[in-house]
Amino acid sequence: MRNLTGAAVGALGIVNLVDRPHGRERLILTITQAEALTIPTHIHGYPDVAFGGYLAGLLAAHAGGDTVRVDFRRAVSVDTPILLSAPEPGRATFTATDDTLLVEAAPATLTLDPRPAPSWAAAKSAVELGLSGKRTVTDCYGCGLACAPGRGLVLFPSELPGERMMAAAWTPDPALADETGELPPEVVWSALDCPGGRAAFVFSRMGLGAFTAALTATQLQPVYAGADYISHAWITHRDGRKHTVGVALSTPDGDPVALAEALWIEPRN
Repeated sequence: MRNLTGAAVGALGIVNLVDRPHGRERLILTITQAEALTIPTHIHGYPDVAFGGYLAGLLAAHAGGDTVRVDFRRAVSVDTPILLSAPEPGRATFTATDDTLLVEAAPATLTLDPRPAPSWAAAKSAVELGLSGKRTVTDCYGCGLACAPGRGLVLFPSELPGERMMAAAWTPDPALADETGELPPEVVWSALDCPGGRAAFVFSRMGLGAFTAALTATQLQPVYAGADYISHAWITHRDGRKHTVGVALSTPDGDPVALAEALWIEPRN
């Protein structure tokens, strides 16, 4: 089975190979016995809370399917054992050791109408503009700029002037990739998480403490370390405390490689 970042023990399952939409085979592991693992301390968004996109990508890889929706029921702590189960193709869950449901994944349909990607030059300029301001968070696994190579994406989307869109030019570090140079699903899904939150904070005035409640995504092409990509995110809807965002990862030519729709929710108080 594919080695996960974290401690994984006690897994029994059946390995199946299925075709990916872009012609590559994907390994699907149907787990017949829960697999215990912990999320390393550095893979966090809020302090001590495991990064949502990373958790979602791990579950999506085990659930299989072209498009997967991941719902976050409770916060997952870093450096704490959790159980991964995928008793049937298409579904996977994280539970606490007392069987409390934490996160679940299931097949879905993505109806997102993606906005066109900005140019590489515009995305790069947005990052440079964002870097000129004060940053209160520097160690987030997704957008933290102080993360050491391989310990964070260093993907920092910033406002694209006049477009109501967040954008970033991003070249993934080789330390994020597997032995073939491809980014694993948990890293790709991580790249689809933070940008949407930043868009909601800036354009939808989302309150502090908001969190990813659901993330629906599809990966259209492999994503490789050392290659250039454009990340952009935008607001699609707001309903009170609920903010829905679209996120895309594209090549410099504007071809999408991954798309996502996320629901962010503000805390009640």
